[in-house]
Amino acid sequence: MRIGELSERTGTPRRLLRYYEEQGLIAADRCPNGYRDYDERFVDRVLQIRGLLDAGLPTRIIKQILPCLDKPRVIHFQDATPEMLATLEDQLARMSARVECLARNRDAIAAYLEAVRATRAPEPEA
Repeated sequence: MRIGELSERTGTPRRLLRYYEEQGLIAADRCPNGYRDYDERFVDRVLQIRGLLDAGLPTRIIKQILPCLDKPRVIHFQDATPEMLATLEDQLARMSARVECLARNRDAIAAYLEAVRATRAPEPEA
């Protein structure tokens, strides 16, 4: 698929897709006319990249862990340094804290909506 279709299917601007390619996160074949041609698997890959970026991971770390996210899941991490492992542990702790914060906020909003709905007058029937 061409870059426009990948952009549409993932909701990712073309400029960002080119950036992901520059960073080595995705790769495109080139057609004879020079257009990029992306494999179907890059739809999921781009969505994974966006999720990891939204979670706060930098592209240098994403590049290293992307192979672990492919299916079948065969994890090869011979070059994982103690620093890399510490960084991943830190990122995991940060993500867990965000998940807990989001869950608390979700529960607070749900409780608020429940309270508001319980005190509202019923809608008149038409």
